[in-house]
Amino acid sequence: MRIAVFGAGAWGTALAQAFAAAHEIILWGREADHIAETSAARENLRFLPGVPLHPAITLSADFDHAASSAGLHLIVTPLAGLRNTAQALRQHRPTPLIWACKGLEADSGRLPHQIVAEELGPSFPCAMLTGPSFALEVARGLPAAAAIASNDADFATEWVQALHQPRLRLYANTDLVGCEVGAALKNVIAIAAGVSDGMNFGLNARAALMTRSLAEIARLAAALGGHPETLMGLAGMGDLILTCTGDLSRNRQVGLALASGKTLPDILTSLGHVAEGVSTARAVAALAQKIGVDMPICTAIDALLHHGLNARDAVEQLLARDPKQESFSAPRP
Repeated sequence: MRIAVFGAGAWGTALAQAFAAAHEIILWGREADHIAETSAARENLRFLPGVPLHPAITLSADFDHAASSAGLHLIVTPLAGLRNTAQALRQHRPTPLIWACKGLEADSGRLPHQIVAEELGPSFPCAMLTGPSFALEVARGLPAAAAIASNDADFATEWVQALHQPRLRLYANTDLVGCEVGAALKNVIAIAAGVSDGMNFGLNARAALMTRSLAEIARLAAALGGHPETLMGLAGMGDLILTCTGDLSRNRQVGLALASGKTLPDILTSLGHVAEGVSTARAVAALAQKIGVDMPICTAIDALLHHGLNARDAVEQLLARDPKQESFSAPRP
C-alpha cells in the first residue's frame, strides 16, 4: 500500500521509517528546500539527523502528487497545520485519514477530530495514532507501542492490522476523545515536570505531580465525553510517563529552561522544534474555565507561560491549595 505522510518533521519522518518496511511511503513537506536537502542526503538533517532514510521512502513538496495515489493519508504536522492540511485533502476524498497531531486548536479549543469533522464531514473515515513514542527511538527501530483510536471500531481494527509492525505494536481504541485529551494534556504536564525537576524538588514531587495531573486529565476527558479509564492506557499514563521523564521530550525541556530563568521566546528559539504544550496550556485553561472543570496544574502552567507568573510562585500557589479528598475522575451525577 502507498501511504502519504504529510509533515517532514521528526515525527513524520519517524513514522515514515516505521511503516516503510511494509509499505511504499511518500513523505511530503511544505518547504521545497528542506525536501530537496533531505532527498539528496537520504537523511532528515534538520529534524532527525543520524537516521538514514529507508529506501522505500520518496520525498515530495508537491501536495497533490503525494495525496493523489495513496491508500492512506497520514497527517503528522504540528496541530496548527491540521486544519489547513485537512482542507487541502477535500479533493482527495474518500481516502482514509489518520492523524498523529496532539493538542487543542489555539483559537477554538477544538480537539483534532472536531477539526477533521468540520473540514471533511462528520462521517469521514478517520482515526488518531497516539501513544508513548519518541521520534528518534521509533526511527531507529527500537520497540514502542501506540494506539489507533477511532469512533468506528472496525476502522480502528482494520488499520491496526494494516500498520502493525514487529517493533511498533499497535492497539485499537474506540475512545477517541479520551485519547485526544490524554495526548494533548501530557505535553502541558511535561512542562510542569520539567519545572519541578529544574527546581530540584525531587522524585517524590514529580511522582505526585504526575499522579494528580492524571486525575486532572481524566476529569476533562470525562467532561468532554471520554472515558477516564482510557487514561490508564497508552494514550494517558503511558504517554504521560514518557513525556514527563524522558530527556528527549521537548516540552520537558521547556520546563527545565523556565526553571533556570530563561524566557519563553528564547527557549522556543533555541529549541528549534514545536513544543505543543505551550499553546495547548492556553487553550486548555480557557476550555476548563468555560466548562467548569477544576484543573489547577494546567491553569498554573498557563499562567507561567502566558501571564507573567514565575516558576516559584506557580509552585507556591499549587502547594497552598486546601487539602481535599483524592479523586480520579469527574464526580458521577
